[in-house]
Amino acid sequence: MFVHGNNLEQKETHQTKYNDRESKQFLSEIRAKYDQWKSANETLKGPTKEIAENDQETLIERVRLLNEYKDFLDQQHYAEKFDSRSNLHSSVLEEFMFYLFRDLVFSISETALIGKSHSFKDLFFRATSYSAMVKSPNALIEKKDHDFAIGASVRATMQCQGQEQAEIHDWDIPAVAIECKTYLDKTMLQDVSTAADQLKQKNPNAVYIVVAEWLKLTESVNLKKYKIDQIYVLRKQKNTDREFRYSPDYVKNPIYPDVLEHCFNYVRVFLTADWEGGIAHGLENGYLI
Repeated sequence: MFVHGNNLEQKETHQTKYNDRESKQFLSEIRAKYDQWKSANETLKGPTKEIAENDQETLIERVRLLNEYKDFLDQQHYAEKFDSRSNLHSSVLEEFMFYLFRDLVFSISETALIGKSHSFKDLFFRATSYSAMVKSPNALIEKKDHDFAIGASVRATMQCQGQEQAEIHDWDIPAVAIECKTYLDKTMLQDVSTAADQLKQKNPNAVYIVVAEWLKLTESVNLKKYKIDQIYVLRKQKNTDREFRYSPDYVKNPIYPDVLEHCFNYVRVFLTADWEGGIAHGLENGYLI
């Protein structure tokens, strides 16, 4: 759940890296600011599954807290010390998704899956021999990691008829999968579209969303051919290379609250809607899809 906080803790306790005086000083400064951000988000309650008059106000405050923390963390000296491979900066958005949807999800179910996910992708069986096959299913579960998911965690027990030996398998089934990106380019778009297609083959009800700070796509890209349900560009801005973001004349847009309000409401409507479908239901109406 606290992906960014865990990333920060790993750096603070690393045995071989980030042990120099400057790294320790920077991590200490970031820790203090992170603790404030986390505490403020945990204190702030809502929105939930029930629409309330102050929902917009709550979402605006969450985004204000995010902008404040991102502006602090995105300072040039921190960005140069902890590059993209460290995932320190990119993990902020993943943790924010938890704060954004936490109260909504838990108002529906306290046992729901929310956060990083090892989701079901495929199932196949590979026994070493026929004699092994009749004793145990020898099931292998292929999983796919998602930056953020809302769904259910499943435990399945499998055993062959007449056998006492059973296999236990655990996996996640996302209802909503969200991929978090600093920026979205064409290669990333193709990758997430493939992941969305794989998810929907096994769970047709699922929704797949991409949330990015910046966009790196041209007008020649046909978004309709991709399997993604929605793409949110939080800063409403095209991407520029990191070194240019620190030039005096660069204007960095904030993360806009109306974008995340749309995202939240889209997910809330989906999670509280009736998913009734299938051939029998469609036949009653006379249209199937």
